[in-house]
Parts: sequence; C-alpha cells; structure tokens
Amino acid sequence: MTNPIGVISMFYARPFTRDDFPSLARMKKAGADCIEMLVPEDGELDLKETRAAIEGAGLSVVLAARVNLGRDLASADKAAHAAGVAYLESCVKSAEALGAAIVGGPLYGAPMVFAGRAPTPCAPDERKRRIDAVVEGLKRAGKVAHGAGVRFGIEPLNRFETDIANTARHAIQLAERADSPAVGVMLDTFHMNMEEWDLPQAIRQTGHRLFHFQANENNRGFVGSGHIDWPPIARALADVGYDGPVVLEPFRRDDEDAGVTLAQWRAPTRDEDDRLAASIAYLKGALAFARRAA
Repeated sequence: MTNPIGVISMFYARPFTRDDFPSLARMKKAGADCIEMLVPEDGELDLKETRAAIEGAGLSVVLAARVNLGRDLASADKAAHAAGVAYLESCVKSAEALGAAIVGGPLYGAPMVFAGRAPTPCAPDERKRRIDAVVEGLKRAGKVAHGAGVRFGIEPLNRFETDIANTARHAIQLAERADSPAVGVMLDTFHMNMEEWDLPQAIRQTGHRLFHFQANENNRGFVGSGHIDWPPIARALADVGYDGPVVLEPFRRDDEDAGVTLAQWRAPTRDEDDRLAASIAYLKGALAFARRAA
C-alpha cells in the first residue's frame, strides 16, 4: 500500500489556468503523484484539455470544492440551499470530466470570516435546522456522486472559518447521517492542530470513513518545518488502512513583514520547488516507515 502524494494547485497559482500547465511537470519532478485542484469555475479551464495536460504529466487529480454564501447547504435561503446542492452535483460532473474520484472541502457551506459572514450565536432550533439542511443536501448530492463513482470528503475547518464542522467527530456525524457510500470525511492537519485533542486518535476515530487527507504544518509552511508530529500521524493512517491521496498545501511565504497578512493566499515570488521536493520526500519517508511498522 502506498499513498499518492499530491500538491494543491494554489501552491503555484490562483486561479490555475492553462498558462500554469508547465507547473504540472514541476510538481512531478518534485516527487508528486497527483494534483489537487480547486473545482474550476465556468470559463477558467477547458476540462478536456486540462485532463490531457494532467495525465500527460503523469499525475492523477483530486478536486477541492469552493463554497460561498450564494451556494450554501446550511442556508435558510431556499435559493442558496438549492444552489449548494446544484453546485455539488456540478462538482461531480467536473470530476468525471477530469478523471477525479474525490471531491473534498467544506461541502456543508456556511463559510464565515473569509466569506464576509461574522460568527454569531446560534439558537438550538437554528442549529438543528442548519444541520438537517446540510444532511438533506449531502444525501441528494451523494446519490449523484455514487452513480458516477465519485466520493465526497467532508472537511472540518477551524472555528474561525466555519461553525458547522470543526472536528473529525463533527464530520463523521454528518457523514453518518448522510448515509451514503459516496459521502465520507476529509481531514487537514492544519485545522486538526487547532481543534483536535489528539490528531492520531482523530484519524483512527474516522477509520474507514476517511476519503481524503491533507498534510499541512501548523503554520501552513512546508511539511517538516513546523511542530506537527508526523510519525504518529503516519502510523495512524497506516493503522486505519488509508491508501488514498495525501496532499500538501504549503501557502506560507517568506514576506512576513508586519502588515503582510497571513490570512490571504499570496503567489510565490521565487522558485520553491526544492523545498516542496524536500517536504514530499520527508512525508513519503514517514509513511513508508509507518507501513513497515504496521
């Protein structure tokens, strides 16, 4: 069992367009096996051409959904809720066109500060309505995904980015209620580092429901450069038999002067491929040793 190691397209560019196709070969040279792409919005990419470019570089692809307040499963606005379901169904079509088997992300919607929605107290009745709406939407979209052979991974985000799912346990509850073989959980160690009591235990708790995994440092830097303890995480992944992709999202840059916000994605100002290669090698080593010990 080996896990495909990937890199998110935002490491190089956002939006990722055909002008960025040369970076696919750079990913491969750095040791990547797959690319994680944001689900293309209309007009961003020709999907047939993009699939050919990805496959031509020797990579596979995973997709990351983009939610907003206009397409939000948790919304009380019926149009926004319906748009959220329709968006997830469109993600399945994009996955089919690109040859992706996984669509991950905060599929439930309800984005907070980065979408301009401040966190506010939520009464029990409203909380129940939100969760029921999310589950209903996941059930509907899950049927479409299952029919296409695509799987959804529900990603918990930290408390500053959503008030729907912050921990593995929250995502598991949503997946269990959706009750679909196409709906599982996606975990990201950046968010886990803030919200989980025990990262390896959260992975073991997720177990067979773990469909996708993102390996990120506590500060969004390169894997191995922060304080995340990777060997126990790798052993937990081996213990649950996780053989899916493990994707890196190193967004941290070196321009850390005051006033340069770490909350916003910034394009690279220089070639960081050597650091990416070192991170991929570090992670592959941790996973290989964990498999040997399993």
